[in-house]
Amino acid sequence: MENDDLRVSINTSIIDTLKKMDAARHKVLLVFDDNNFVSIITIGDIQRAIIKDSNLNRSICSIVSRDNKDFANSNDTEELIKKKMLAIRCELMPVLDDNGTLTKIYKWTDFFGENDIKNDSLIDLPVVIMAGGKGTRLKPMTNVLPKPLIPLGDKTILEEIMDQFENIGCHNFYMSVNYKYDIIKYYLSQLSHIYNISFFKENKPLGTIGSVSLLRGKINTSFFVSNCDILIDQDYRDVYNYHKKNGNDITIVTAVKNIQIPYGVIDTTENGVMTGLREKPNLNYMINTGVYILEPQLINEIPDNEFFHITDLMNKVKKRGGKIGCFPVSEKSWTDIGDWKEYLKIINK
Repeated sequence: MENDDLRVSINTSIIDTLKKMDAARHKVLLVFDDNNFVSIITIGDIQRAIIKDSNLNRSICSIVSRDNKDFANSNDTEELIKKKMLAIRCELMPVLDDNGTLTKIYKWTDFFGENDIKNDSLIDLPVVIMAGGKGTRLKPMTNVLPKPLIPLGDKTILEEIMDQFENIGCHNFYMSVNYKYDIIKYYLSQLSHIYNISFFKENKPLGTIGSVSLLRGKINTSFFVSNCDILIDQDYRDVYNYHKKNGNDITIVTAVKNIQIPYGVIDTTENGVMTGLREKPNLNYMINTGVYILEPQLINEIPDNEFFHITDLMNKVKKRGGKIGCFPVSEKSWTDIGDWKEYLKIINK
């Protein structure tokens, strides 16, 4: 069968499956045991495994569901398959015959546009965008343009971020501004699409979360916070569902960073006695992407007019026994536009 880029062996490790999803630019893969179709594995399966602190070098055999009922039958009409896909918002729909043999695959784009979503699951949360930085990593461009207005195709990074939130139902934006804020306001006022934005200005640099103290009394629900120079290929409704289900004070969207050490690593104990040898080990880390969900009462814990980072807030919440959760995305689902190398990579795709 075609679509070899969507096939993965049941014996593949979790981290290598995640890498294959990145390479194929799909969040669902077809799992095979030799030439026999077993099931599908989704980014959600992997995210749940990471949240449970599973060993990412373990095979996906342990996290694949073999009794998945969300498949189509070869006797189903295309209209029925379309309704099934829409109901569960699935990217791939395997079609099996009565013997469980895979006969066909339907993709979301066979029936819908890439940005089509199921409207009855929209959420409407406030979104705070931190847009006051000078963008020093993108100089000399940011000597002229403020970082949020860096172009990406026909839009700016700021529009891409806000459009992603609007697509899931979020329409109320609060924008922290400082550097060249008048240019940002003027640009947005000239767009044919009018965003609902409330600007708030820090008169001096207040760190990565300090200016949010200015929103005290204005937000009374869970809310998103996003840096203005990152893009994440993730449905933020899943992040919100995870945040509420786990009763988090803060949820951090994290990217899984995999690093292979190109040498043998020796473990030692006291007096330099070798206890083990690992040949070219893979190390996995969680990287802070710069997108969060916060509970509204946390605004009261941010000091007025003081330089205060999001990490300071995390430490404060952790110290008092609050709950901070991490929602993982794959490494290539996260793009840092504020870095020249990454910016050039994305505009040259």
